[in-house]
Amino acid sequence: MKKTAISLALVAALPTVANAEELFDFYGKANVSFQSNDEGDGSVTDVSSNASRLGVKGELPLDSGIKGIYKMEYQVNMDGDGDTFSQRNIYAGLEGGFGQAIAGKFDSPLKVAQKKVDLFNDLEGDIKSLVTKSDNRPSNAVQYTTPSFGGFKVAAAYISNEDAEILDDAGEVVDTRDNGTSLSFAYDKDGVYLAYAYDMGVEGNDWDVSRVVAQYNFGNLQVGGLYEEQEKADSSKQDGWMTSVAYKINKWTAKAQYGQSDIVKTDGETFSLGLDYKLSSAAKVFTFYTDETAADDYSRSYVGVGTEFKF
Repeated sequence: MKKTAISLALVAALPTVANAEELFDFYGKANVSFQSNDEGDGSVTDVSSNASRLGVKGELPLDSGIKGIYKMEYQVNMDGDGDTFSQRNIYAGLEGGFGQAIAGKFDSPLKVAQKKVDLFNDLEGDIKSLVTKSDNRPSNAVQYTTPSFGGFKVAAAYISNEDAEILDDAGEVVDTRDNGTSLSFAYDKDGVYLAYAYDMGVEGNDWDVSRVVAQYNFGNLQVGGLYEEQEKADSSKQDGWMTSVAYKINKWTAKAQYGQSDIVKTDGETFSLGLDYKLSSAAKVFTFYTDETAADDYSRSYVGVGTEFKF
């Protein structure tokens, strides 16, 4: 009770702190869809939370033009399944003319290099489903990012072996790793985005991953593509690719995406179509359809409608 009273008193006092709005920014995204899923055993209906999240971030001005930065972000399962909250990007660091240095748990440079080429990110059938296993958010990581030089930026992360176990989606240990590194080199200017990223040891011992990304925006049209190759020390290789296109007409955005990969499953193939309607700068309604196939009679399909609110 004492801790609760103290916490409430602190929250009540925050508005009275000078320039408190500059110290933290509360934000979030609520993305919920009602959908029909056919995962090989017949269709079932479901409500999906689609990586809805809550977070707080901010900056603290320090001396010599340097500022302290932080972010604490949690996924919220709005469908009621599993834990209500789970960690996403959580870090603290420094930022200034030298660039940015952070430590904590956050998206790897290779994952960030994807940018928004995946038009169905966080929905059923995004690139994590069949195209790639490398969109990682490792713990116990430190990262340095350079300032932008004419649109060119480099990011390098070191992941300590404190978090050494590599788990599958079921939480089973599938590999271990020593210290890992993730690098990205990106150019982003005038509607042109190009990136190359490389992971060494992040997927597990002896695994190296290379990713190339390209995206171009001109007028109302956006096109993009991604190619990824995973290689192990015994020279075995797996690769995958995807391409996407989006076209805006007033408040409508039509989207299409196609990919093939052997990384997640042998002979994996995925195809998605979607249509968004913008209600405001922070809200939209959407519908989507995804079809996935792979070897060994693997077949999945998803169709749904949903809403997204950002604040």
